[in-house]
Amino acid sequence: MLPTGISQLPSSLHDECPRALVGGLFHASLGLVIGRIRFALPPLVTGLVVTMIGLALVRVGVQYAAGGVPAMGTEKFGNLQSWSVALVVIFVTLGLKFFARGMLSVSAVLLGLLAGYGVAFMLGMVSFGAIGTAAAFALPNPLHFGLEFTTAAIVGFCAMAFVSAVETVGDVSGITKGGAGREATEDEIKGATYADGLGTAVSGLFGALPNTSFSQNVGLIAMTGVMSRHVVTIGAVFLILAGLFPKVGAVISTVPIEVLGGGVIVMFGMVVAAGISMLSDVEWNRRNMVIFAIALSLGLGLQLEPSALQHLPDTPRVLLTSGILPAAAIAIILNLALPKALSDEATEEVSGGMKGSGTGLKKS
Repeated sequence: MLPTGISQLPSSLHDECPRALVGGLFHASLGLVIGRIRFALPPLVTGLVVTMIGLALVRVGVQYAAGGVPAMGTEKFGNLQSWSVALVVIFVTLGLKFFARGMLSVSAVLLGLLAGYGVAFMLGMVSFGAIGTAAAFALPNPLHFGLEFTTAAIVGFCAMAFVSAVETVGDVSGITKGGAGREATEDEIKGATYADGLGTAVSGLFGALPNTSFSQNVGLIAMTGVMSRHVVTIGAVFLILAGLFPKVGAVISTVPIEVLGGGVIVMFGMVVAAGISMLSDVEWNRRNMVIFAIALSLGLGLQLEPSALQHLPDTPRVLLTSGILPAAAIAIILNLALPKALSDEATEEVSGGMKGSGTGLKKS
């Protein structure tokens, strides 16, 4: 529900539109240079970023399947009913994906969600109350929250836009790797960065939240193998039209969180798998193992224990505990700073005497 007057809004909502607008334009401007710094984003970095994204998401998937964040701390969280619905989605999705053909296989995720929805409906977990109260038709209300520029908020948002740009590079790389078995081209990364930034700027004008590349799509594309821009365009047009009919959104909102949990567990896991697939292209000598180990340890560690940075101001604390930014920054800096070939003695103790082994993996 939208408030009746802007004066009733907290300052954070007053700032949301200008932050999204300026941050989105800054994000789009990164598309001008993102191709020139591609040399600093080898598979070691992009694979690490995608893996970090997936590791951050799998926890959310389990929370959804167990009943969602609102149910945490209650008896409802993690009960048999919640997990039964989520598991129906998982098993139907996997069954159709691997034992069906044609459209049934391609639509496995959607059909799995529908099967879970049907089970949830029979268990009395679906409520249709919101449909009756939703309007049949409504036009968007641009600048509903007004414009109020705050320097500190905009600077912080631009910093977060850089994090989002790094995530975009990882997501696009994961999509092309999972959907086409190749690395993303410079034009694809530039285009995705432009789209992310401009989309965020436009969303700010309509009072919506900022956009970012949706990491779940990495898993969805890896599952379906469909990565055509025409399919995405058709979906975008459908969503724009659906936005004009609030009852459509009300119908979607009837899907229980447990049903979504079953679907996203599969897709979030595929994000991790896409990252690992990208990392398979890395030459796992001791140098790269040390870079990966330090970046992963600090990035994932700060994400799992955000209170370790409780004394930092809010903006840097949020950025550093995201996991993605510190991991990517450490990997980029070490990859550029460390010599390409390190002696065994220089890395023996750090790597524990281990190195990559297998076809195509070489010792530095």
